[in-house]
Amino acid sequence: MNYSNKKEEMKLGDNTKIKAVFFDMDGVIFDSMPRHAKAWSEAMALEGLPFSEYQVYLQEGRTGSGTVTDVFLAHGRGVPTEEDIKRIYANKSRLFDAFGDPIPMRGMAEVLEKVKSLGLEIYIVTGSGQASLLDTLNHYFPNTFYKEKMVTAYDVKKGKPDPEPYLMALEKAGLQANEAIVVENAPLGVRSAKGAGIFTIAVNTGILKDDDLWQAGADVVLPDMAALLALLNNKK
Repeated sequence: MNYSNKKEEMKLGDNTKIKAVFFDMDGVIFDSMPRHAKAWSEAMALEGLPFSEYQVYLQEGRTGSGTVTDVFLAHGRGVPTEEDIKRIYANKSRLFDAFGDPIPMRGMAEVLEKVKSLGLEIYIVTGSGQASLLDTLNHYFPNTFYKEKMVTAYDVKKGKPDPEPYLMALEKAGLQANEAIVVENAPLGVRSAKGAGIFTIAVNTGILKDDDLWQAGADVVLPDMAALLALLNNKK
C-alpha cells in the first residue's frame, strides 16, 4: 500500500472534529534516532548483548527500563535488576550525550506553525525521560510546548506499545479519541496510539521499511515532514 492509496483518508477534516495533534518526540520533533540507535547498540555491546540499530528503531518508544528488560529477555538473561537497568541506561545516556545537542527534524518548524495556525492543541507523547526535555524543546521551538501538555517516561507505568501514554494524553487534553490525531515514526508508538483508538500518521523518518509501520496499524505512512505539511494544508 502506498501514499496515493490512502490519499482520501488523509483529508483530516472529513467526518472528524480534530482539536489536537499528539506528537512523538524522537524521530518526529528531533532527528535524534540515529544517535539513539548508536548509543543503545553500543551500550548493549558493553554488556555482551547484540542489539542492532535496526532493532533499536523497532523498539523505539519503550521506556529505558522497558528496552533493557526486553533485550535481556530476548537473549535469555532473565529480568534485569534495578542495578542492571541503571548501569546500562547511564551508559546509553553518556554515549548519546557525547553526540551533542539534538537536531530538529527538517520541516518540523513549518509543521508546528501550520498546526498552530489551524487552532489545534499540540501535545508531546514520548518515552523519553530526559530531565531537560522542556528546555530543549523551548530552545528550538519557543512558545510551542508546555509541561502540562506532555506525557513522558515519568508519567507512565507501562509505556509504549501499551496504549497508556496516549490514553493519558487524551485525559490531559480532555478529548475523545476521534478528536485527536497522532504523528509517530515507530511501530511501537503506532501500536500505542491505535490501541488508544486514535487516527495515526506514521512519518518514516528513519531506516525502517514502510511495511513495519503499516503492519503496526498506521492509518497513513508518509515519507517526510514535507508530506505531512501538505496533508495539513489540505485539511478542510
